[in-house]
Amino acid sequence: MITAELREQLTAIVGNENYEDSKVSKLVYSYDATPQFQAMPDAVISPRNTEEISQIVRLCNEYQIPLVPRGSGTNLCAGTCPTEGGIVLLFKHLQSILEIDEANLTVTVQPGVITLDMIHAVEAKGLFYPPDPSSMKISTIGGNINENSGGLRGLKYGVTRDYVLGLEVVLPNGEIMRTGGKLAKDVAGYDFTRLLVGAEGTLGIITEATLKLVPMPPAKKTMLALYEDMEAAAESVSNIIRNQIIPTTLEFLDRPTLQVVEDYAQIGLPTDVEAVLLIEQDGPLEIVEEDIQKIAEICEQQQAISVKVAESEAEADGLRTARRSALSALARLHPTTILEDATVPRSEIATMVKAINEIAEKHHLQICTFGHAGDGNLHPTCLTDGRNKDEMDRVEQAFEEIFIKAVELGGTITGEHGVGMMKAPYLHLKLGEAGIEAMHAVKQALDPNNIMNPGKVFAKDTRKRVVVNK
Repeated sequence: MITAELREQLTAIVGNENYEDSKVSKLVYSYDATPQFQAMPDAVISPRNTEEISQIVRLCNEYQIPLVPRGSGTNLCAGTCPTEGGIVLLFKHLQSILEIDEANLTVTVQPGVITLDMIHAVEAKGLFYPPDPSSMKISTIGGNINENSGGLRGLKYGVTRDYVLGLEVVLPNGEIMRTGGKLAKDVAGYDFTRLLVGAEGTLGIITEATLKLVPMPPAKKTMLALYEDMEAAAESVSNIIRNQIIPTTLEFLDRPTLQVVEDYAQIGLPTDVEAVLLIEQDGPLEIVEEDIQKIAEICEQQQAISVKVAESEAEADGLRTARRSALSALARLHPTTILEDATVPRSEIATMVKAINEIAEKHHLQICTFGHAGDGNLHPTCLTDGRNKDEMDRVEQAFEEIFIKAVELGGTITGEHGVGMMKAPYLHLKLGEAGIEAMHAVKQALDPNNIMNPGKVFAKDTRKRVVVNK
């Protein structure tokens, strides 16, 4: 609880205009994009610089007030829901691109910068920032870093963690620490940079980031392969990689998702096939053309009924946009849409999709599946109604079975959405009890008062322990 004395100290730091505690203001930041999670904060604060954040954190540590750093709230694991009250920190005053360093191929930004705005800024210099989460039009770099966001280009280029070179972070005691820098090599001590990426704000507040850039690929081609058999599509994915071709994008949509996306996007997607692969390659033109031709041959050998290369950038952009709009399209159908991610080795995609369909049928649910086939990251999406308690119980049972199956197949419970609160009860499936205890030790060492985004990553109810057969 924020006392009158603490409120006075906080407003002295940020000014009355940057401290909000009206019911309306608190309600706006009581939830994120994750269905079924909502909790009111005690206040919403918008600091103007790192020093103000440091002072806020010192006070919160002294008074043991929870702190929840929040970007645009697009995460899907309840990672920015203030489930234990406290203060939601906004970064609307920290939205600057501080430097684009063309000599060192880096960009330095504040956490509130919109991802796509930064991408456009570096592309204007002929440079390329590959991570491209579907929410990039509204997500922030700080949020991307906290969740270690992925995207369609993850197969070839990796995820956010692969591009974070250095951070400025306010630790739970209020101290300011810098990690990494504009360096290709740096093994001075523990790698705190990588530890903080994906920590979901549980270890500190990121106030600045230096990110790696690469040269803009000179050419790009996009194609669509159609299949009447799910296993043939999955085998195509494996064979493409087996032939040492790493596409920029290798995406998958099943028939139910195709039907909904086409109804939404109206771009002429086929709706009478079992699966489609959206494949894209970039690089030097001659290599792109050679790779696309080889990929087409592989798809045809695996009984693709149609392989078509986009004839223009507008057509290619339409295909990419259709894939990115899958969640929006599905969300139109039912009051509640629960998008999950379960990752398996790419060789197990067909097995996993089959298992998802069987689990959906068993629990009498509608689950559509799409995702990043190239890296085995599938997004089973349940269309349901949060007001129906019986159905929501079945949804929870179904996703638990999906997570167990993913781990049994050598996969993980989350590939890019984070743990937050949604996945916390299942984290032991992947890490085991020893892994959970090691994480607890790190958390306790850095944040002994548990003020940094409490209630996330670590499950409160440890009685629930499902068993997985690996």
